[in-house]
Amino acid sequence: MRPFQLFAAMPPEQFLGFLAALKEKAPLAYAQSLGLTAGVLKARPVFLQRQPVERRSELVRKALGRVMSNVVAEEMLAVYFLECRNELLTEWLDLLGLEHENGTLKGDDAPTAPPAAKLAEALASYRKNASDEDRADRELLLRAFAAQTSIDWPEFEKLLAS
Repeated sequence: MRPFQLFAAMPPEQFLGFLAALKEKAPLAYAQSLGLTAGVLKARPVFLQRQPVERRSELVRKALGRVMSNVVAEEMLAVYFLECRNELLTEWLDLLGLEHENGTLKGDDAPTAPPAAKLAEALASYRKNASDEDRADRELLLRAFAAQTSIDWPEFEKLLAS
């Protein structure tokens, strides 16, 4: 899946929480998402700000779910996990054994995939640690990680699909 497809398939109630977290912890990214949506709708950002929260959320989700929004969608996912749900991201990177600083990968822009057995073990462990409250975000992180342009790990995508 590509980043825009993750938003297109995301349940509206999950996206409502996603957008609220962006607004609180990453206001610049939130403003960027409103700007993108205003552009898609050919409307002024003030129009979006006057919409009820649920309607605004749905409009932004639909805008991020368009093919042309893929680059911004990838950025929104990265910001969400770096700024809003960093603990999930760092846990995942630690399980993979990837060197990072607070969720930002060090060194190579395109990390090499760990061996298939280590990937499967990390995935099982990450999913096992899920609570009811963060299960959806954990799955979103896994799919967002696989959807990054710098991650080309066919074995990981097979594991996610199974």
